[in-house]
Amino acid sequence: MYKYFFKRVFDFSISLMLLICIGPIFLLLVMFLAIANNGKPFFVQRRPGKSEKIFSIIKFKTMNDLKDDQGNLLPDKDRMTTVGTFVRKTSLDEIPQLINVLKGDMSLIGPRPLIIEYLPVYNETQKKRHNVRPGITGWAQVNGRNSITWKKKFEYDVWYVENYSFLFDLKILGLTLKKVLKKEDVNLSKELTSEWFNGTN
Repeated sequence: MYKYFFKRVFDFSISLMLLICIGPIFLLLVMFLAIANNGKPFFVQRRPGKSEKIFSIIKFKTMNDLKDDQGNLLPDKDRMTTVGTFVRKTSLDEIPQLINVLKGDMSLIGPRPLIIEYLPVYNETQKKRHNVRPGITGWAQVNGRNSITWKKKFEYDVWYVENYSFLFDLKILGLTLKKVLKKEDVNLSKELTSEWFNGTN
């Protein structure tokens, strides 16, 4: 019952309640990020969701679009704004994804949606991560996030897909809240993008 009906009801109800409660904070962040990013407070990117259906994920934009003389974007560390650093450090950049949850593109809990370019290099086991809606947080995120290998991330993702339940989702939510409050596993290194996945690493 949870997998086929209640999980969606749970996602929608919690996301709507959270957006209502944090509405003032949401609007303040939009204002400050719009100022920092020349009127662009949101980062929108196409990602694969359930059954590999493509959707547009929404996040707060933490880096500006400054380019060098050749028109190439500057390194991540040179584009991170002051307010963007704060937003990323506190994981507030994930808040707009609650809109994705309301729309049904995402779930609160599930494998994180990765970029479209990775789709051709997944093996059959890794593809199972698309059997459920992607999540704002997930089993891999509370078990290391940026500090674990791609192989381990996929193992956690697939294990979640095959074993998730209401109580397990509550456990992941609790662990996520703990990590956010303790500011654990937040990527604030000089190079902010993750290692590229090529199907073998």
